[in-house]
Amino acid sequence: MAELNLLQKKIMADGRIISGDILKVDSFLNHQIDVPFISELGKIFKELFADRPINKILTIEASGIGVACLTAVHMRVPVVFAKKSAGSNMDAEVYSTEIKSFTHNKVNHVVVSQKYLNGGDHILIIDDFLANGCAVQGLIDLVDQAGGTVEGVGICIEKGFQGGGDALRARGINLKSLAIIEKMDAKSGKIVFR
Repeated sequence: MAELNLLQKKIMADGRIISGDILKVDSFLNHQIDVPFISELGKIFKELFADRPINKILTIEASGIGVACLTAVHMRVPVVFAKKSAGSNMDAEVYSTEIKSFTHNKVNHVVVSQKYLNGGDHILIIDDFLANGCAVQGLIDLVDQAGGTVEGVGICIEKGFQGGGDALRARGINLKSLAIIEKMDAKSGKIVFR
């Protein structure tokens, strides 16, 4: 078996399996953020996509924002995040799409101001989790609406057993996941990485 990477070790140390498809990593990734650790993941994303002409990072609120921002610090580019609701201070001209949330089992209407995504943009999509791929598909749709180019997708934890990542790769998407989980067992606490 290959040696565990930085994120895999952190998942083994601090992650908790709630059920066969729910992994809690809220102590360091998506509730409380271990900033120095996530900054290290940002450096890894910078290296993984160093050959791409990225000028913006796109994510979706809320859990992807921390990882996206810490990656952006290393890449020296801005972060745009798709909002799940258009408040009264949102621009009237927006790109919008529907995204089914695996975690919350509901469909979210998400928007991005047309000011912040445009045809000349070379976008890196960053998110904390990838399960069925709906969030990434929705973010790709927003970039397509703007006429931009998706240069790649960086995911912290991919649930390989749910097939979303494999479907994106089959479409030719440049997807890099830092930890791909093949199986999880809540009873034994065992996690098998790809």
